[in-house]
Amino acid sequence: MSIDCSVSELLTCFLARDLNDGEELQVGVALPIPEAAVRLAHLMHGPNMELIFLGARMNVHHLERVPLPAFGWDNRVVRWTESFSDRGHRFDQVKDWHRRVFFIGGIQVDPFGNTNLIGVGEDYSRLKFRGPGSVGTPTLTTHVGRYYIVLNSHSPRIFVPKCDFISTVGWGQGGADARTRLGLPGGGPKYCVTPLCIMDFSEDEKRMRLRSVHPGVSVADVQRQTGFPLLIPDEVPTTPLPTSRELDVLRSRVDWVGALR
Repeated sequence: MSIDCSVSELLTCFLARDLNDGEELQVGVALPIPEAAVRLAHLMHGPNMELIFLGARMNVHHLERVPLPAFGWDNRVVRWTESFSDRGHRFDQVKDWHRRVFFIGGIQVDPFGNTNLIGVGEDYSRLKFRGPGSVGTPTLTTHVGRYYIVLNSHSPRIFVPKCDFISTVGWGQGGADARTRLGLPGGGPKYCVTPLCIMDFSEDEKRMRLRSVHPGVSVADVQRQTGFPLLIPDEVPTTPLPTSRELDVLRSRVDWVGALR
């Protein structure tokens, strides 16, 4: 990379650019890249964003540094926030779902963006591997205006032709009207980001499509590590690098301890 940055920083900046001022950005637990991305977007171009971490809302745009430990929750944040509420987790009180953005992980992801956080194995009572569970992801991903699938690794064990269990419905069995047919009101997954690439979903089939590869990664590398055929355009660009300004804000005001490096 011509600008010296980690892949985690690259993904953080990519996600941050895609977030809009005035949106409600909700992040669950153990998602350091989305946590950093929403804070970076808030500081760079989103003074009216609301950040929701584990059910707590806050607006901290006025601060020189976002006063949270590296990607964890700390109640001491209350003393620095411009505004704070602990009711961000009350789904029944959300009025404008289309303004809310969410992020999820997955231990399995299929070609239509359906994800599994439950476990791996045919028998639920005897799972080969037990995941963290779906928690609130089924409700949130059903209603939010859009969400992002963010993964810490990219392999055929994660990208599978069919999930053993589905904790979050993406685009169902495919098709532009997939979610409408299922009665799901939200906008569905927009991007799936991994340490190798960025993927989106085709307009007609809603099937996973390669959007860009990170510097030093080839299209063949991505397909080899994916357990099903990807849609691959004739031209696949390289994921844009962070700007020097983005990295400066990220490293000095969001991730000053260097967790993403």
